[in-house]
Amino acid sequence: MRKRIVIGIGILLIGFLFGGISFYILGKIVAPPSARTTPFAPRVPSQITETSRAFSEIASAVSPAVVNISSTKIIRRDSAQSPEDPFFDFFNPFHDFGFPKKWKEQSLGSGVIVSKDGYIITNNHVVEQSDDIRITLYDKRNFRGKVVGSDPKTDIAVVKISADDLQTVPWGNSDKLQVGEFVLAIGNPFGLSHTVTMGIISAVGRANVGIADYEDFIQTDAAINPGNSGGPLVNIKGELIGINTAIFSRSGGYQGIGFAVPSNMAKLVMDQIMKEGKIVRGWLGVSIQDITPELSQQFGLKDVNGALVGDVTKGSPAEKAGVKGGDIILRLNGKEIDSVGSLRNMVAQSKIGSQITLKILRGSKEYTLQAVIAELPKEVQGSPPELFPEDVQGNAFTGINVMGLTKEIARQLGLGVEEKGVVVVRIEPGSPADEAGLKKGDVIMEIDKKRITGIEDFNRVIATIKPGNTSLLLANRGGRKFYLTVND
Repeated sequence: MRKRIVIGIGILLIGFLFGGISFYILGKIVAPPSARTTPFAPRVPSQITETSRAFSEIASAVSPAVVNISSTKIIRRDSAQSPEDPFFDFFNPFHDFGFPKKWKEQSLGSGVIVSKDGYIITNNHVVEQSDDIRITLYDKRNFRGKVVGSDPKTDIAVVKISADDLQTVPWGNSDKLQVGEFVLAIGNPFGLSHTVTMGIISAVGRANVGIADYEDFIQTDAAINPGNSGGPLVNIKGELIGINTAIFSRSGGYQGIGFAVPSNMAKLVMDQIMKEGKIVRGWLGVSIQDITPELSQQFGLKDVNGALVGDVTKGSPAEKAGVKGGDIILRLNGKEIDSVGSLRNMVAQSKIGSQITLKILRGSKEYTLQAVIAELPKEVQGSPPELFPEDVQGNAFTGINVMGLTKEIARQLGLGVEEKGVVVVRIEPGSPADEAGLKKGDVIMEIDKKRITGIEDFNRVIATIKPGNTSLLLANRGGRKFYLTVND
């Protein structure tokens, strides 16, 4: 009996064994191929693969031409302190009178090689006033750099190293850029050498950013951080289309808004530095301002394009061509003027002695004028001094007080003695004139296109203004004439 039980259990175990083997073999035969494939391999479209490979090739081609710039500035300070300084004995117990103290201030930036014989373009603020400039190449070689020339007004500088047969980046045409194009930014953010970031062109022609005097920035969302300054912004062809310059940030780091100097502007500055040894800019001789919707309404315009001429310098190319205050410059050599910045950049980049064609609007008629570009003279800057007159004639016009413009006051304000008008000596905070931008020291020259030569003209003209009307003022601030509108 026991023998039969043992034989039965053995047969049962053999049956389980053969059954398991059969189930495994049948599962391998019947299961679909996808179930047998491990791990899972995603199906990637060929276009994505090609795009990824293209960006890698761009980075590989451009990176050898990107350099790390380390600049050192020696800061000197006279250690002699006044005995009245309460912290004198604490910080300087040995009284080292007359011994100057100095320390090193270091900064990091980037640059891009644009010629095989070692010319590098970067930002002026990266190398400005530096006592020692060290350039580190992609292959880790180090060189001492020398500033060939710089232009603070565009924040561009040219540095030279003693090296030959270097990798370069070809120049691209920044005038042909379109919003939405892919771009790569390469540099050394926070000292992390040859970092590559990708983005698109967010906008072109950005001006009034407050970074430089001549602004025509490319805006991009490619990540730019401290240390990227001076590095290249390249297109999908690997061409240099901008020099990374600044970021808009509340934290000090990347927040999706970066600015680059267009390659055409940077190349023009570099060519002048290398050929002329200085920057030569064109000059037309007009004081201009953007057209606001309020000004557009006052001048009877359909849109806000163009640049409004506030003043014309005597003897300037503009005066010789027949340009007058109140004219609106619509086009230069056929190119539409959409802002003050665009006109200023076009004139500045024009060749000295070249003839340009201006299309202007005067009243309701358009005129075509020819002007010859001159070299920009040295600028004289000055701010109007504070005025504290004893006899001030008050009036109810938009919450301001004015006085007649005398020759002595004109000199104090930096104006010609022949100028006429009334000087604003007090302005109520929050008044319509204050909100319009009028300031103490401004000289009102016209109201609603009526000439103001003194207090009598001023009082007579404002007496005709009806409540609720908008007035057009021509003002002079330190020699710069401009228009503004004031809601009475």
